[in-house]
Amino acid sequence: MTVRSLARVSAGLLCAVACLGLQSIPRAEASSWWIPPLGSQPWQWELSHPLNLSNPRDMGTDDTLPDGQPAPDPVIYDIDAIINPASTVAALHADGKHVVCYIEVGAAGNYYSAAQEGLSTTYYEQLKEDGLFGHKVGGYPEYYLNIQSSETVSIIESMIDQQCAEKGFDAVETDIDTEYASHSGFPLTKAIEEQYMTTLANYMHGLGLGWWIKNPDDTGDSFATDMYPLADAVLTEQCNQYSSCGLLSAYQGDKAVFNAEYHLKTSVFCPKDDARGFNGARFNLGLTGIRHPCQ
Repeated sequence: MTVRSLARVSAGLLCAVACLGLQSIPRAEASSWWIPPLGSQPWQWELSHPLNLSNPRDMGTDDTLPDGQPAPDPVIYDIDAIINPASTVAALHADGKHVVCYIEVGAAGNYYSAAQEGLSTTYYEQLKEDGLFGHKVGGYPEYYLNIQSSETVSIIESMIDQQCAEKGFDAVETDIDTEYASHSGFPLTKAIEEQYMTTLANYMHGLGLGWWIKNPDDTGDSFATDMYPLADAVLTEQCNQYSSCGLLSAYQGDKAVFNAEYHLKTSVFCPKDDARGFNGARFNLGLTGIRHPCQ
């Protein structure tokens, strides 16, 4: 489901936004959609199954901090768009929580049935039938998407509308939004990726949804900085393990950053995340609800 680049791309020459034809990227307006505030924001990230509102592990209500003290209950839940119904989102809202909608925008896997999606034909089949698949994603039963195609944009926008906006989510976590740095099978560039994500971000904002950019530090270039004006928050994976947290300096102290580590001990990365103002937590790779937050 979630993908972390295994190889880091060496930092190249930084290019100003204007040279990429993105001169008019607007800055997000907090009055139009929810933007997570700075400071400690306890969060839960669970994608493996429908969130069980009565399960303490799923809800993150029985976790402990690195010092052994009880952890604050999450105020933000990042959950799968399709397997979670609108009633779950509404229940979390009724409890004063905010809810983030996980979707993939750079690849597609045959994970869901048409019944789960509420469609006659799944998004996966729509993309496949339209010939929008590229190479297989390494280690996952997924295929990269031709993000240069207007058909891809149309199908992904429909998914955002139907699965995120109509269910009442507050924001969207877009996975695999640095496809140009992978062996996708398409001649993609950073400028093409930025144009695609600009289109989707503007669409999300038009629906009243915030945008959480995913792993912009993976590429080692200026992608994270270029997309800063549109992104409302960052979700990064293993930035301490891969020494890429510094590539998020544009966001530090200005926009909320959520960091997930899988292998490092909290005693190793939590002091660093706390010092940066990042919302750090250790999760298991399956994202089954097991959580070890820093704060």
